[in-house]
Amino acid sequence: MRRTRAYRSTGRGRRRWGAFGVGGMVAVMGAATVSVTAPSTSAAVTHAAKTTTITWWASPISTSGPDLRKALITAFEKKNPGITVKLQTAPTNTDTNRADLVTTISGGAKSPDIFMGDVIWPGQFGAHGLALPLSKYLPKSFFKRFASGLVEGASYKGQVYGAPFFQDQGFLYYRKDLLAAAHMPVPKTWEQLRTDAATLVKQHKVKYGFVFEGGSYEGGTCNFMEYYADTGGKVLNATDTQSVLNVAKTTKVLSFLRSLVTSGASPGAVDTFQEPQAMTAFQNGQAAFLRNWDYAYSTSQASGSKVIGKVGVAPLPTFAGQPYPGYSNIGGWNLYINPHSVNRAADLKFIEFVTGPEAQTIEARPPFSEIPTNASVRANPAIKRLNPPFAVLSRTKLVPRPAQNPNYPKISQAIYTNMNSALAGSTSPSAAANAMASQLKSAVSNTGL
Repeated sequence: MRRTRAYRSTGRGRRRWGAFGVGGMVAVMGAATVSVTAPSTSAAVTHAAKTTTITWWASPISTSGPDLRKALITAFEKKNPGITVKLQTAPTNTDTNRADLVTTISGGAKSPDIFMGDVIWPGQFGAHGLALPLSKYLPKSFFKRFASGLVEGASYKGQVYGAPFFQDQGFLYYRKDLLAAAHMPVPKTWEQLRTDAATLVKQHKVKYGFVFEGGSYEGGTCNFMEYYADTGGKVLNATDTQSVLNVAKTTKVLSFLRSLVTSGASPGAVDTFQEPQAMTAFQNGQAAFLRNWDYAYSTSQASGSKVIGKVGVAPLPTFAGQPYPGYSNIGGWNLYINPHSVNRAADLKFIEFVTGPEAQTIEARPPFSEIPTNASVRANPAIKRLNPPFAVLSRTKLVPRPAQNPNYPKISQAIYTNMNSALAGSTSPSAAANAMASQLKSAVSNTGL
């Protein structure tokens, strides 16, 4: 996996207002002015000091090539000469990263000021005072810049804690040559994909029909959420305090997943597949269809791949009778503010810039090629032409994982273990669905650390 997606645990912290948290303030951000209001009845206007230095805690975004973090810092400092950004490299292991931040922030440390964190952290960090509620300091208009679904995933109990920084999402990758030879259109329903994948295998056109992340790990939750969202199902209620998993809809999803194996559409070993195994099978020319994240296209076209020039990209399918396309799970990273930071005005300026058009365009263009979260950048025809996954972004629908509850690790575990059990045939779909529902109720009610 290019970016870690294993679940992360939570931590405990205590919110303390910094120097900028005692009144209203206005942060002038480039060409835009964002009114920032703290929970106080007094009114004051504070500007970031000319000598302000803020610390940004962020893991390397790519393991090779130029450093996107440094490119964004350079662009920001050019526009904001009074603010210096100090980069503090975070651990690449996401669990270690999270644990370090929990220890630091819960101890009251004022630094780092800003940290890059996983999209599944809002519930954990929001519940325990480890991140600033950005929606109390930024106007509603600020959050309209993001693609639909991203702000929902960055929220906890009605407050937005993370600013969507860059995104991952699932796509359907397919062999253009195989589909053309078989006179098959790109499938728009899961049922059609199953039929076509099984047909290609039975005709000995390819070893595997459809490969995906079916293992008992966080990637399994990501895959399940896509199918389950296609049924219209929800995992948590509106306040994220109660599980409302629909057993009938869950049974439908798990029955379909098992049928992928029993029909021959997917290999029996798919219940052990994570991103690398699914990717390897596809780029080696062994599979007709692949569900994977945005990086899969460039990987499939890299030197040594057996499918160079043969890969198409489409939104994920949906179940028959549902509006096309289906849902894609949200991956990626947000920007959060340390609630103890004394440089809040400068922190907000940085977040506004990094999520704005200029920085998001830098992020989307080569050599970085990250999916931008800014809706206007995603809709830019020049950006769409950069690579095939970008071209279909506007036709995709996004669904977050149920990370708005602080006990998300247990929630995710209840989902992926039972999904995997049904996929492997160890448990019947109905029994796995009922077990998932029971375990989710227990997980949601247990919000301790």
